[in-house]
Amino acid sequence: MSDLLVRLYNLPCMKEHDGLQVRKPLPHQSPAVLSFIEDNFSSGWKAEAAAAFGSVPPTIVIAVDKASGRLAGFCCWDCTAKGFLGPIGVHDEFRGKSVGRAIVLSALYSMREAGYGYAIVGDAGPVEFFQKICDARVIEGSTPGIY
Repeated sequence: MSDLLVRLYNLPCMKEHDGLQVRKPLPHQSPAVLSFIEDNFSSGWKAEAAAAFGSVPPTIVIAVDKASGRLAGFCCWDCTAKGFLGPIGVHDEFRGKSVGRAIVLSALYSMREAGYGYAIVGDAGPVEFFQKICDARVIEGSTPGIY
């Protein structure tokens, strides 16, 4: 898989998502968020996300289903390396409901607000997803990347 480059100065508009709250978690919520990540994704992603809680403000956004209060997904940045987006995960139950788009764009906007001009999606799995929502471009020669 290749790395992708996202131009943060050319992001699409964010849309409100009915039934979903996208926000940065508070530090005391880190145990619940990290458990969610380990239970639904991997301990490796949990370790990367733990680094996000070491920043002030945290470099992670979460999506919470308003109806149930359950975590639907998360997106981190600046965990593996400065300027890198990820890991990103959406719970199986919430896939196909624009949760991924909402959390990725929220994180990218946060990166732009922090002064970044570009973001790198390292070892991107669903390349088409990133191309569609934020016009990500494949970085030629980026395989193998830092992972």
